[in-house]
Amino acid sequence: MTKYTDQGKQDTRSGYGAGMTELGRTNPNVVALCADLVGSLKIQTFIDENPDRFFQVGIAEANMMGIAAGMTIGGKIPFASTFANFATGRVYDQIRQSIAYSDKNVKICASHAGVTLGEDGATHQILEDIGLMKMLPGMTVINPCDFNQTKAATLASAKHHGPVYLRFGRPKVANFTPVDQKFEIGKAVLLSEGADVSIIATGHLVWQSLIAAENLKNQGISCEVINIHTIKPLDEKAILDSAKKTGCVVTAEEHNFLGGLGESVARTLAGHHPTPQEFVATKDTFGESGTPDQLMDKYGLNAKAIEAAVHRVIKRK
Repeated sequence: MTKYTDQGKQDTRSGYGAGMTELGRTNPNVVALCADLVGSLKIQTFIDENPDRFFQVGIAEANMMGIAAGMTIGGKIPFASTFANFATGRVYDQIRQSIAYSDKNVKICASHAGVTLGEDGATHQILEDIGLMKMLPGMTVINPCDFNQTKAATLASAKHHGPVYLRFGRPKVANFTPVDQKFEIGKAVLLSEGADVSIIATGHLVWQSLIAAENLKNQGISCEVINIHTIKPLDEKAILDSAKKTGCVVTAEEHNFLGGLGESVARTLAGHHPTPQEFVATKDTFGESGTPDQLMDKYGLNAKAIEAAVHRVIKRK
């Protein structure tokens, strides 16, 4: 493997919980709201230590968004959390009208995103949420890759003024980024330098990209791997600098290829430096029931799929 090693698999939702615990101890303006999913969101420690700063809204996600918007008027920083499907698709009108339109300082925290929600199936999975949220004017969209980065992103979201969509997942995945990392919203992280192809990834696909890069190195292909933890605002400079060096790009994400990271990268390349690009993402489909690994394999969201995309795009240079 590269210089990055798995420090022990952890779920990114627990990174959110760890971040909330720290915010509870350091920022008295932070409040937490939840739609009857405290256990799934890993925020019990925050609740135990700050019972007067927690609001259990119940299965009423639209109300939760309205309440959160109102709390900002009094100077509070509300973190409203539920499953990604319910945090976006179910309440899009409330987010658009009550939060985004008036630039409310609400943090929408969305767990169980993508197909790695697993056995709960298509009705609970969501593969279009990044597209929904990035199209809202003024909305910051963050999709961290592991436990440590999710904790760091949670802390950074509290310091950022304005609406934030923070997306994370259910399964335990490799935890490989530094514990003490500096998380800068809108700033990509160059994980490894390369000369032949740029692999630009987000979320769970970042670790899979590092695996693919190591396998491709053994085949004589030098890969540059970039972690795009912030979809919006997008670090266009990092993308363009890399594309100009390597001459081809693969994007990788646990999301529909329509509306996700890949589409944002394609827009950037088309406008500034047209470059061959391949997409590792779901292809305009809903998910289904299965284990996370089974679904990632079926929908081509793993290191094997990234390697295949690299071979295809290099032929197009």
